[in-house]
Amino acid sequence: MLRERDVSIQQQQSVRRRAPLWNAICSALVLGAATWAAPASAEPVVAVTPDGIFQGKLDTTGTMREFLGVRYAEPVTGSQRWKPPVPVKPSFVPQEATQFGNHCPQAASPFGIASATEDCLFLNVYAPNEGFAFPRPVMVWIHGGALVVGESNDYNASKLVGRGVIVVTINYRLGALGFLADPALTAESPDHISGNYGIEDQQTALAWVRRNIIAFGGDPERVTMFGESAGGLSTFTNLVSPTAAGLFHRAIVESGAYMLTLPTLAQSEATGTTFANAVGCNQSTTEAVAACLRALPIATILANQALTFPAGSLGPAPNVDGKVLTQSIGAALGSGQFNRVPLLNGTNHSEWNLFVAEDFDLVGGPVTKGTYDAAIAATIGNATIAPTVAALYPVPTTAFPSFDQGVGGVGTDAIFACAAHFADGLASPFVPTFAYEFNDPNPPQNFLPPVSFTYGASHASEIQFLFPQANPSGFGLNLPQTPLTANEQQLSDRMVGYWTTFAANGDPNGVGQPLWQRFTRNGQVMQSFVPPSASPETNFATVHQCEFWDTVSGRTLPPAGNQSASNH
Repeated sequence: MLRERDVSIQQQQSVRRRAPLWNAICSALVLGAATWAAPASAEPVVAVTPDGIFQGKLDTTGTMREFLGVRYAEPVTGSQRWKPPVPVKPSFVPQEATQFGNHCPQAASPFGIASATEDCLFLNVYAPNEGFAFPRPVMVWIHGGALVVGESNDYNASKLVGRGVIVVTINYRLGALGFLADPALTAESPDHISGNYGIEDQQTALAWVRRNIIAFGGDPERVTMFGESAGGLSTFTNLVSPTAAGLFHRAIVESGAYMLTLPTLAQSEATGTTFANAVGCNQSTTEAVAACLRALPIATILANQALTFPAGSLGPAPNVDGKVLTQSIGAALGSGQFNRVPLLNGTNHSEWNLFVAEDFDLVGGPVTKGTYDAAIAATIGNATIAPTVAALYPVPTTAFPSFDQGVGGVGTDAIFACAAHFADGLASPFVPTFAYEFNDPNPPQNFLPPVSFTYGASHASEIQFLFPQANPSGFGLNLPQTPLTANEQQLSDRMVGYWTTFAANGDPNGVGQPLWQRFTRNGQVMQSFVPPSASPETNFATVHQCEFWDTVSGRTLPPAGNQSASNH
C-alpha cells in the first residue's frame, strides 16, 4: 500500500506537470532549436527559452557555453522576505547572462564570500559548445556550507561538461533568511507553514530547469540533483519532499546524511521565537511581529541567526511542516514514501578532521591527552559516554596517530559515516543505491591552513575531484591552490566518469570503469576511491564502528518487506 500510494502521488504530479512541460518544450523547439543545434563555432551564444532570451558567453577555452546570473525567481526582498519564492515572469527582452548574479546574505568565512544582498535567486548554466543529436543529461548542483554560507559561482563545471552533461549551479536563501520558522510567519501562510524557504528556492530552481533546459540542449527527463554537505542534506530533503516529485530523476549525496531526523515545525518555531525576541520582534500581534521581522537590517539577522539553529548544529535545518516535508528523511526512506529515483551516496574517510582543525587547532591548539574526553564530549554532545568512546578510539594508533585525529575519527563516524551507511540500508530496498567512500589519504586542503596533523580525506576534499579549482580558495585566507597529483588526476577522471554516467543512465557503471556494485543490506559493498582508481570495499561498517553508533543513536533498520530496488 505504501508503494502504491507513493507511485500514485508521483503519477498525479507528473500528469499535472506534463502539459505545461510539453508546451514549454514545443516553444523552445520552435524558438530555440536553431540555437542549441548550432555548430560549435556559432556566435553569439544565445538560448531562447520559455522564460526568456539569454545572451551567454564561451569560456576561455571555447569549449563550454556559460549562461551566468540567470534569475529563476522574483526578488525575495521587502514584503517578500520570508515568503515562498515566486517563479520569474517570462520576458522576451534579451538578457545578458555573462556575469554571476548576487549571492545570498552571509558573513565572510573560509567557505563563502560575505554578502548583504537579499536579491540573490540566480542560477548558472554550463553546456558543451558543440552540436548533438539528442538532449543531454542535466546535473543541478546544490552548494554546501551548513545552510549558512556558500554560493553557486565557486564551481568550475568544465570537467563534468567535458563528459557531455549540462551543469546548473544555483543560489538559495541561507541561514535565518532561508530557514526561520516563526508562529507569526506560519499564521500568515496559506499552508500554515514557515521555515523551509531555502528548500522551496531549490525546488523553484529545479522547476525552472524543467521548463527551460531543453533550450540549452538538456533533457528535462534526465535531471540529476547533486550536492555536498548541506547541499547533500538538501538533496536528501528534496528526495523525500512531496513537492519535489517529478523535478529530478537521480540523486547524488556527498557527505549529506548528517541529519536524518529533522525538527518539527513546532520545534523550529520555538527557536524562531527565541530569535524574534532577541531582535526585539515580540509585539502583541502576529502581524506586528511579521512586520518587525521584515524590517530588520541584514546585519542584525546575520548577527543573531545562530539562535535559530538546532542544538549542537553548525547551521539551520529544514523542518517537517506537513507540506514541503511530511516526515523526516530517515522515516521517509525507511517507509518507501519518497521520490524513488536511483541514489548515489557517500562520505569521506576523515570528514571531521576539517572541523577539528577549525574548532581546536586553529583556535586553542591541538587536542591533548588531558582534553581528549572533553573534546569528544563537545563533538558528540554527550559527556556521559565520552570515556567509553575514548576507549574505542585509542591514541596513538595507526588509525589515529594523534588526539586530534582521534576526535576526527569520532566525529566522522558518529555524524557522517554511520548515518550515511544507515541511509544506504534504508533506501536500498526501494531504489538502486550505489555507496562510496572517498579515501585519498592526502588530498589538497584548500580551505584551511596547515595544522599539527594531516587533514586526510576530510570534509569537502572530494569536491575538487569533480569541480577543478579555478582560483585560490580559502576565502579571506589567500591560500594558494594545490594542484592534484598525477594519480589524483586519474582518480578525478574516474569519479567524473562515474558521476556523469550515473546522470545519464541512473547507474554509474560504464565502459572502461571498474565495476561499481549496488549496495544491498546483505551485501554491503561500497566503492572506495583511492588514487589512482577505485575498488570495492566491504568493511566500512566495521572500520567506522557503525554498530556502536547505530546503538547509541537508536537507529534500527525496518524490515525490507517485499519492496525490491530491481523493480524501479
